[in-house]
Amino acid sequence: MTRYGLATIRLLIGFEFLWAFGDKLFGWGMATAAEQAWVNGGSPTAGFLGGVEGPASGMFNAMAGNAVFDWLFMLGLLGIGLALILGIGMRIAAATGALLLLLMWVASWPIATNPFVDAHVIDAVVLVVLAAALAGNTLGLGRWWGELSFVKRYPAFK
Repeated sequence: MTRYGLATIRLLIGFEFLWAFGDKLFGWGMATAAEQAWVNGGSPTAGFLGGVEGPASGMFNAMAGNAVFDWLFMLGLLGIGLALILGIGMRIAAATGALLLLLMWVASWPIATNPFVDAHVIDAVVLVVLAAALAGNTLGLGRWWGELSFVKRYPAFK
């Protein structure tokens, strides 16, 4: 039963990443208005990073709207989301997803409700747990993926 619970959490967080990708790409009107969508010439990083205040604002404000960071952010959202949904590359997805989430946590400082723990931190920890528990093997392609020769040769891809 635990493995199905972890697989469900994996799928939900994967959907969270893919939803963010789709909303930024097409502007579904949730976090991103249609006129600010990437396909309409908007920047997926401009809004959030451009509005960062606090100790890391200089670094994050400088990244806002930069095409390199736009591409890295969008490829990260897509890659992490797909890996989680499919249950493949869980180690890389967990590491890069946790890094992205922790950077977003730092960009959110100071957090008014709790300066130490918020959803970014919780999701980052959960990603590591999912990879360690081989959550991609249940309701996913993780077992098959782990048997591929290049994954056996380079376990970081597991």
